[in-house]
Amino acid sequence: MSASRTGGEHTLVRAIGVTGLAATTFNIMIGGGIFVLPAAAAAALGERAPVAYVICAAAMSLVLICFAEAGSRVSLTGGPYAYVSLAFGPFVGFLSGVLLWVMAVFAMSAVMSALAGSAAVLWPALSQPVPRGLLLVAVLLLITTVNVRGVRGGARLVELMAVVKLLPLFAFVLAGALVGHAAAPAPAARMGGDLGGTVAILIFAFAGSESALVPSGEVRDPARTVPRGLAIAMITVMLLYIAVQVVAQRVLGAGALAAASAAPLSAAAARIAGPLGASIIAAAAVLSMFGNVSGMTLATPRALYALGRDGFVPFFSQSLARVHPEFRTPYVAIVVQSTIIGCLAATNGFVALAVLANVSVITLYLVCCAATIQLRRRDVRQAGVPFRMPGGRAVPYVAIAVLAWILWHSPVHQILVVLAVIVVAACLFVITAPYRRAAPPVPTP
Repeated sequence: MSASRTGGEHTLVRAIGVTGLAATTFNIMIGGGIFVLPAAAAAALGERAPVAYVICAAAMSLVLICFAEAGSRVSLTGGPYAYVSLAFGPFVGFLSGVLLWVMAVFAMSAVMSALAGSAAVLWPALSQPVPRGLLLVAVLLLITTVNVRGVRGGARLVELMAVVKLLPLFAFVLAGALVGHAAAPAPAARMGGDLGGTVAILIFAFAGSESALVPSGEVRDPARTVPRGLAIAMITVMLLYIAVQVVAQRVLGAGALAAASAAPLSAAAARIAGPLGASIIAAAAVLSMFGNVSGMTLATPRALYALGRDGFVPFFSQSLARVHPEFRTPYVAIVVQSTIIGCLAATNGFVALAVLANVSVITLYLVCCAATIQLRRRDVRQAGVPFRMPGGRAVPYVAIAVLAWILWHSPVHQILVVLAVIVVAACLFVITAPYRRAAPPVPTP
């Protein structure tokens, strides 16, 4: 099928190779969670905490295989939204799109909350409610302004922060491995813990990696590139996460690491290199989290804009669909999303927001894995021969079982919050149907 005949997305240049895909996935997965989650893992599992990272990596590997096959079958942009819509129709696709946006909002709020905790290491006064709130407002105001003024500025900001978060982590692992002293092992009582509950928290560090597969129409030789690129990225990320956890536990001990919940890596770095080490890691964490929120602000408000453009938000659709006359950006959607994130980050801690984000994304992953089964059953082939892993027929079913196990170990009240979001979204879909049928199409900016 020639590009001239198919047009549209089939004309995209397939230029992303194994290295490019692996690097993109790696950069997306290394966000703000790694600077905070070691404390939660140590508090739950003690010296066994690295085991939870291995389980998370295995679970995400199964999910990414499903995304790889779905992405090789569906050439439309939109990632999970496109896969689910084609497999189950516009209603389920809409619910998935809402889940994707809600997950991003919870995740960004969690990262902002963690950013404030790391900043307090540099300036202890920021641990107080009023200075903490002012810091959140200032950071979100800067990010919002940059993104409202144009997508190019937002993209440059993300690129600037990409490397900053990696070098200090590698330096931390190397310095911790060479340090001459180590803390005493955690007591035997700490060797228990809720493995499933810990995985339900740590999955936050791995979520979002499917975003690297959204431009699947631009991947060169997907049957070869996708599995190799994802495997390289997942193995590298898992090894880095485990190394960070092991070094932090070796330096502080599981008990002291668990107690340093706001900035655990800074506490470990202080033991290795004194106040200077703590400050370097805290600064790296702040910059990494800043870059993470900047990157997500570059993309996710467009989903809120689309909901308004398509008439899914009663009374506010026209406002959310506004585009700045000079900068040509969905400025109302960007401002609204940043406001929501600021309110959530100011009133909730990192772990609570991270679990909410995880419940949302696990629910989305469950639907996407089911969509992979449906796309395979219907033999959808929009982009040539689809990617199939040897023995991969069972992968979606195993992925669903593992995700259901993780969801089972999530807090009930967090699950109820996400279910409430789904119910509200379903009601919006039904209530706005007459308006959406009657409304004229809104031109895309």
